[in-house]
Amino acid sequence: MQKKILWMSMAFLMASSLQLKAQYSKQDSTFKRWFVGTSLFVLLGNLDTENPPNFGQLNIGYRITGKDMITLAPKTWKYAWPNGIHPFLNSAYKKPEEKFPGYVREFGVTASYTRFLWKGLYAQLDVMPTWQIFADEKGKKVDDGFQIFNSYRVGYHIKLFKDKFFFQPSICMTHRAYHSTLPNGFKQLDDKWSKFIFPEPGLNVGFNF
Repeated sequence: MQKKILWMSMAFLMASSLQLKAQYSKQDSTFKRWFVGTSLFVLLGNLDTENPPNFGQLNIGYRITGKDMITLAPKTWKYAWPNGIHPFLNSAYKKPEEKFPGYVREFGVTASYTRFLWKGLYAQLDVMPTWQIFADEKGKKVDDGFQIFNSYRVGYHIKLFKDKFFFQPSICMTHRAYHSTLPNGFKQLDDKWSKFIFPEPGLNVGFNF
């Protein structure tokens, strides 16, 4: 399932290179400033039967200018393998010996700043503080934690249906900039892996209003 998602992501990225509709003009004061959206991984990722993330995300954004926008995105998901294992490119992902003695459920809000560089090409910084709940195999809570999870992203903004909707394929590097001490059993596995992951695809869609 993870490999299928990666290939679908790459296909979307290649398709986006054919679309040259782009950023909003500096002189354009009529574009819709507000938008809502989500990640297609909410749909694709939740199809995973081995490690379902039960992922939820809602993006709420505002265009400050034709080139600058800010976004807040409440999110929640869970995972049973360390975040430092690349889910697509590392064969250690989903190996039984690397699995946590339970899982982590996270709740966070991402604050993002996006800057258009040329046409639809943009760079974006995402900063997400999250509250973590560590649970054992039976789903019983064993500890709480806190994490700051950043993404450094480059993508392309594609306008659809006369700019009523948009699609944003992207590639990013994720960075676990800070996290509190993990409980015993979780920490030993997590410490083996990097705080950075690259590359990770993004597939955001949204509606302008």
